[in-house]
Amino acid sequence: MDNAAIEEMFSALGPVTVKRMFGGKGIYFEGRILALEVSGDILLKADTESAGEFAAAGSSQWSYDDKGKLVKMPYWSVPEEAFDDPDEMARWVRLAFEAALRAKK
Repeated sequence: MDNAAIEEMFSALGPVTVKRMFGGKGIYFEGRILALEVSGDILLKADTESAGEFAAAGSSQWSYDDKGKLVKMPYWSVPEEAFDDPDEMARWVRLAFEAALRAKK
């Protein structure tokens, strides 16, 4: 996904910064990472307070295999309905930013 599309997706928050990292991109707002772009997919930050909402919306948690052990990361796919509704997208990106604010530096 190109940076302009990412910036549009997160426009409800304000201007985001997109930085290359690990073969993907990190998406930052007010100096805090709130999302990743990995292989063209956007993954939103979640925590114990918000992960249940992502799961209930049908999102999947990002995980990877580390030598036979499944490692779950605190990032979730964007719920499908958000791609067709700017108000829904705004809700989910705000949840991601709230999780970023709660995360330890």
